[in-house]
Amino acid sequence: MHEVSIMQNALDLALAQAAQQGAQRIHWIKLRVGELSGVIPDALTLAFEIVTAGTIAAEAQLELETVPVLCYCSTCQQDFHPDDWIYSCPICNQLTTELRQGRELELTSLEVS
Repeated sequence: MHEVSIMQNALDLALAQAAQQGAQRIHWIKLRVGELSGVIPDALTLAFEIVTAGTIAAEAQLELETVPVLCYCSTCQQDFHPDDWIYSCPICNQLTTELRQGRELELTSLEVS
């Protein structure tokens, strides 16, 4: 379950940011998780509970924002959300090679005190 190491890295970033601000507690952590990031949201939530135990984030809330896959068709010059795992343009059926979003794995915000 690689989600534990991913969450540990996110927590390390959050703890460093909290320390810079002189915070005593982390109340809330928000992550953006792309559909193609290879992360299972439920496993990430479980990993959060494991890695935050005994830290200033032990009672923090985790919010996961799912980022949908977004492709770009260079023929039609249009963005589109694919319906399946074959990324073909719904207008011209051209297979796309440009993925505009969906691989994100980012710590976007946190609330501390």
